[in-house]
Amino acid sequence: MPLKLTKFLIYLKMGIFSAQFAYAVALIVAASLCLIEANQTAIGIEIGSRGQREFDYFNLALQWPGTFCQRTRYCCSSNACCRGANSPTVFTIHGLWPDYNDGTWPACCTQKSFDEKEISTLHDALEKYWPSLSCGRPSSCHGGKGSFWGHEWEKHGTCSSPVARDEYSYFLTTLNVYFKYNVTKVLNEAGYVPSNTEKYPLGGIVSAIQNAFRTTPKLLCKKGALEELHLCFYKDFKVRTPI
Repeated sequence: MPLKLTKFLIYLKMGIFSAQFAYAVALIVAASLCLIEANQTAIGIEIGSRGQREFDYFNLALQWPGTFCQRTRYCCSSNACCRGANSPTVFTIHGLWPDYNDGTWPACCTQKSFDEKEISTLHDALEKYWPSLSCGRPSSCHGGKGSFWGHEWEKHGTCSSPVARDEYSYFLTTLNVYFKYNVTKVLNEAGYVPSNTEKYPLGGIVSAIQNAFRTTPKLLCKKGALEELHLCFYKDFKVRTPI
């Protein structure tokens, strides 16, 4: 029997962490209705060798800053959670990931290293809509640590050919898909706005996205709060049902 999502309520809360942190939005959900991050990690298997076959579909992973920023314990220049009043209050991009239908995904498909100068004209948009929400330095495909954007390009972007054949194309394509499928706008227009007191039905959140995009989002949760929302696409960026 399918779950009747409308009976589960969620909060779209606003909170403040401390004086140096910005107001942030935390979307609290019924965890049983979400794919828990730990389980999701166990399902997928990264294929990290060279010469990997072409991917099957794209997974656009969006982050909910309120959940991520609640983990912030100290600030640094690279952490968008520490921007005060300019901290993000919309879904931001985690990445555009090429995936396989069998639950695995390619990774680190070429020897190309990230060069931030290649995307200099996109810098302002990336800082606003694809910011790092952490002070950590993720691993690179070539050893050592690098930037958040560098990690996403080297691990996922290099596997996006023939759709995105270079670094600039990968980031521009991701931004364009993000703007076209504007999850924050859809939810706001459906009446799901930040509130400390209002409860919203989880089924209503899902339905709003289904009605707007004709696909069902995948929700990932951490400790009862929405952490990520994923939308899946064919290679021509027509929506498809998540695997």
